[in-house]
Amino acid sequence: MKKIIRLSILLVLTFSLFNPVFAQESQTGGPTYIVQAGDTLWTIARNLHISYDELLSANQLTGESNIIPGKELEIPGLGDISGVLSIVNVAYGESLQSISRRYDVPEDDLVKLNRLTSPVELYVGVSTVLVAEDKVIDQAGKRVSLAPEQSSLELAVVENLNPWDLIITNAQGGEWDLIPGEVLYVRGTDPSGPGAFPEEIQKIAYTPNRFVQGHTSVFKVTAPEGTIIQGSLGDYPLSFFSETGVNYLALQGLHAKENLGLKPLSVFGTLPDGTPFAHTQMVQIRSGEYSYQDISGVPSKTVSVELTNKETEQLQDIADDPTANKFWEGEFLSPVPVELSKCWVSFYGTRRSYNGGGFFYFHSGLDYCGAMGGNILAPAPGKVVYTGNLLIHGNTTMINHGWGVYTLYAHQSEFLVKEGDRVKTGDLVGRVGTTGRSSGPHLHWEVWVGGIQVDPMYWLVDSYP
Repeated sequence: MKKIIRLSILLVLTFSLFNPVFAQESQTGGPTYIVQAGDTLWTIARNLHISYDELLSANQLTGESNIIPGKELEIPGLGDISGVLSIVNVAYGESLQSISRRYDVPEDDLVKLNRLTSPVELYVGVSTVLVAEDKVIDQAGKRVSLAPEQSSLELAVVENLNPWDLIITNAQGGEWDLIPGEVLYVRGTDPSGPGAFPEEIQKIAYTPNRFVQGHTSVFKVTAPEGTIIQGSLGDYPLSFFSETGVNYLALQGLHAKENLGLKPLSVFGTLPDGTPFAHTQMVQIRSGEYSYQDISGVPSKTVSVELTNKETEQLQDIADDPTANKFWEGEFLSPVPVELSKCWVSFYGTRRSYNGGGFFYFHSGLDYCGAMGGNILAPAPGKVVYTGNLLIHGNTTMINHGWGVYTLYAHQSEFLVKEGDRVKTGDLVGRVGTTGRSSGPHLHWEVWVGGIQVDPMYWLVDSYP
């Protein structure tokens, strides 16, 4: 009998020693991820918000291991969650609650799956991990809200659905948990739109789809005529104007030295029936990757950070007025004759040193080649709002093109327009010179958007808005 017991113990120990992988697999029961085309172990770990080393260890892999599409990987650290994981990128207008309702994943599971410690981490473009087994990832549906003093039963009748479906889909304990004005999700075939906004806000978008130092962004909100819309990007207020009655647009520039990282983007307002809406979500600010430049031979009296900032503030006071009239259409044309339109001596955004000093400055415009007295042309229709002599910019003209867009022409030898004049595309504005902080004749041309100097080059190749 003792021999039988010893033999049984020996068999158990032997089985445990020679089958460690089997024992581990039987205990995990956690979620898995199916490798997609283009995936690498590094991108999988990054997108699933897990440690690269832990991913390798859980799947008995090394840094040299090859993975092919269709391979199933175990995901460590989530033993109490099971299923196949999928990844979607967070769009603007979504929140933890709206993502939970759209994809039918409990909020607590989303927090655990994405290792969330703050709502700030659901910024635009970040990957969000979902349990997607047996589920349609991009679920269709629509958004509804309880009106004041409206019951869930009344709303269900209007939407032709079972009132319990409304409660269950939105993870509520009962109809007493439904709050008037709260955005609720209804499964269906209609497109759902931005989940954190009422149904009447059909679309919120911005172009380009990245925020970069020195670039211009165009924000577009599709909403009913009569909607009041406001917004902000960090400290910059967004001024929305109606394009067709249902499309509202705002243009805003980012400073060439804007802080990198996350910045809050807020859109808020009131629907025509008086219903308020508001949403804030973080977006990422990326580097413009500007170069460095040494400039010599400029008047020493113009080399001062304090004077530069003071003059910029003076010009900003003029450019910080987003008038409702929009005077231009399509691309801006070159502000110099066509034979010089592609001759530049300095570009926007370069970090500058003057007369051997430190790189305390940045170039706020685009410098065109030009001989003394050369023609300066209006690149688009507008209204002249300033002409005068400034220490840094020299003889300067500013034109208002509407919707917060202004252009500036510096270092002129002669003015050919005055304040209040209306100009058309191609009209003479002034003559090339070398006044102010200049080392030779050229045109320094600036584009201001939302009170900020932006890269003029994009206004020559793109149509805004």
